[in-house]
Amino acid sequence: MAARKRMVEEQLRTSWRGITHPGVLRAMATVPRHEFVPAALRNLAHEDRPLPIGYAQTISQPYIVAFMTEKLDPKPDDRILEIGTGSGYQAAILSGLVSEVYSIEIVEPLARRAEADLARLGYHNVKVRHGDGYQGWPEAAPFDAIIVTCAPDHVPQRLVEQLRDDGRMIIPVGDLDAQHLFLLRKRGTKLERESVLPVRFVPMTGVGGKPAP
Repeated sequence: MAARKRMVEEQLRTSWRGITHPGVLRAMATVPRHEFVPAALRNLAHEDRPLPIGYAQTISQPYIVAFMTEKLDPKPDDRILEIGTGSGYQAAILSGLVSEVYSIEIVEPLARRAEADLARLGYHNVKVRHGDGYQGWPEAAPFDAIIVTCAPDHVPQRLVEQLRDDGRMIIPVGDLDAQHLFLLRKRGTKLERESVLPVRFVPMTGVGGKPAP
């Protein structure tokens, strides 16, 4: 708990980072980040950097998790789709902020591990599916918001179609060496786009993108 509090105060609340959303700060201080990190790396769980979780995937640095969550502007009644479950940490952060989280992971062992960890830790409003994020979760759509935690080289149309009107999507887009985080808002047939931060995420894989691992 002390390490999480220090993480929030030194990495998120600071003037140069500027995370201010009370719910996001509370979630970051509450969710046990070390539970989503491999045992051998738990002493590094609260450091200001991403960490490997196996299968060439990572858990994002705490600031990026908080920044993307704040930009998504989660509401208590929201139903959110997450593409790229990874360790399950981002879904756990969202769990206490919204009504339901639907999370898709293309690497099956990661999906199974995240599903088990989320259930064990009591995040019962999170549903995890092993599948292709490019296809989304059509039978649960429309979603109030979508968060993508891996980088495609374009905004997948199927995800746009599964976003309700006036819904939000935060997504990194681009090649490995030139990615930008975009905040999108669906307005009827139009998609408003705002570039908010240069980032570096693992590539999004699946049908419609790069080859799956």
